[in-house]
Amino acid sequence: MKEEVQQQKKKFFPLNDPLRDYLKDYKRQLDLPVHYENLLQAEDSFPVVNAKNEDTLWQTMVYDQNYGREIFEGLKKIYVLLRSGGDERILPNLYVDRVDYCTFGNTKPFRIRIVNQYNDNHDYFYVKKADASRVYGLELEQLLSPNEINFQVDKDTLIEEHIIGVPGDDFIRNYLKREELNEVRLAKEFIKFNERCFVRLLGDMRAYNYVVEMTPDLEHTQYRVRAIDFDQQSYEGRRSFYLPQFFKNNLPVVDLCTSLINRDTSLQYQREERTLIQRRFNFSQTRIKRLRNCMCEDRISSDEKVRRLREELARMHQDKRFENCESMGEITFLNIAIVLNLEGEAPARFVK
Repeated sequence: MKEEVQQQKKKFFPLNDPLRDYLKDYKRQLDLPVHYENLLQAEDSFPVVNAKNEDTLWQTMVYDQNYGREIFEGLKKIYVLLRSGGDERILPNLYVDRVDYCTFGNTKPFRIRIVNQYNDNHDYFYVKKADASRVYGLELEQLLSPNEINFQVDKDTLIEEHIIGVPGDDFIRNYLKREELNEVRLAKEFIKFNERCFVRLLGDMRAYNYVVEMTPDLEHTQYRVRAIDFDQQSYEGRRSFYLPQFFKNNLPVVDLCTSLINRDTSLQYQREERTLIQRRFNFSQTRIKRLRNCMCEDRISSDEKVRRLREELARMHQDKRFENCESMGEITFLNIAIVLNLEGEAPARFVK
């Protein structure tokens, strides 16, 4: 599975000045004491293995003692900026337990494990290379999904919080057959997750790119499926790439949905999710329009992928306006406007 990801290298697109201005105005930009390139300066590394002694494809980094002390102090300050607004009074309580480096995928992130020394409680955050499509994905997640997302940018470094939940592939393998599983609620949530991804064109939601949150309710458990990888926001040219239902490792959940949910009920859940997205859109119109303007003028994919996606969406929606889209941003916001019936919110030159 991981080998498949290795073969699909994505080109990185730098953050342009309008996007950086947007991030600064909405408090997403900070001066960070440690950057991605600093964490690459390790002397050695060793593999991280799981409970079955299997290689996880993560490497724990080993730094020179003096350099490592400086790096770890900076990482603690970043964690405080991310979690508590920069209140450094808690710094003496914290230590960096590990810095792990991911050896597969597109972004090759660092995962930082922070521990509170008084109660051994631990938390994680990630240090990644800043990529424009990923940043747009994070912002759209904040604005259009039911989930809060926390991230900060400085120069070419992106800091992301850890999103808690059971990884989708682990959930399918270890939870899907449990007797206590509320199958109908899970099926409903996956249909709504599928719709959220398509509306805003978030791609590559294979099972290991999302997590499942489980929350005990009055009588049953509620589920929420959350994306954790935003690398493929409006990047790929195939329409099916933006629908989690078409990835093979999601097939057990798709089969569950088709066995329990009929077409009319599925359409009802889709309408419910679109209504919720529309309400979020209306609530954050000024900010979304600013992001839309940045994204429509930006280049976050290849011309070939833009052509293919606009052709496929033009056929699907039977709307020739897609044929005039020149960027992934224009395609994304035209798709949002059509699906949510927000014609006045399409990019300006596509309003009927």
